[in-house]
Amino acid sequence: MPNMSFGVLLRRWRAVRHLSQLDLALDADISTRHLSCVETGRAQPSREMVLRLAETLQVPLRERNALLLAAGYAPLYRQTNLDTPEAEAARRAVELFMAQLEPYPVLVVDRYWNTLRMNTGAKRFLAFFPGCDSVMPHNGVRLVFHPQGLRPFIENWESAAARIIQRVHREAAANPSDEKMKSFLEELLSYPGVPSRWRMLDLDGAPPPFLTINYRWKKSTLRLFSALTTFGTALDIALQELRIESFFPADEATRVVLTS
Repeated sequence: MPNMSFGVLLRRWRAVRHLSQLDLALDADISTRHLSCVETGRAQPSREMVLRLAETLQVPLRERNALLLAAGYAPLYRQTNLDTPEAEAARRAVELFMAQLEPYPVLVVDRYWNTLRMNTGAKRFLAFFPGCDSVMPHNGVRLVFHPQGLRPFIENWESAAARIIQRVHREAAANPSDEKMKSFLEELLSYPGVPSRWRMLDLDGAPPPFLTINYRWKKSTLRLFSALTTFGTALDIALQELRIESFFPADEATRVVLTS
């Protein structure tokens, strides 16, 4: 992340959340004058003020650490690997969740959709499509876009990929300091056959109730939709960013294949 002052970062987050100085000052219960002085660097915010503003702006924990550093304070939030003893309760919850949804596919992914874990159902489903496991590092979104991933097997690739790329656009826009997310977006846009119009965030498109991805398999079509589960009260960066993506059949024929 580029070296930026606290005031610059704060203004960027306020712009992302579409708040005026008055709106943010009222929501954070501080004076507009003081907020203006903090943004312009004429006043040094206290550690408590940094955290209050970050909470009001709903800044993710990783970026709250960046705000604290920019203001001259030590980071507050740690990042714990799911395999460490400290995360045992969370790990057990994730493993229970994955097991309960067998034989339906479940992926545990990080902020960038990199696969951290998958259940047997997911391994079995991916085995339906030879060669897609050669795309590394394993990443569900990358598999949809990569020519050697799942893309050749997806019947409705353009409509499905268009929705997915908008999701990545929104993640990048909602986290303006995340250069890795921007790089991932650029990677997806660089793949062959990706329309140039997808470089823009579409704010006007009316989404369907939910997106199904339709896979060609043998002489049939497997139709699946997904649901995301997150930790609602995480105070750890890795746990806050962790997502459990579960895939469910959208019709009876697909259910029969997944459960047989």
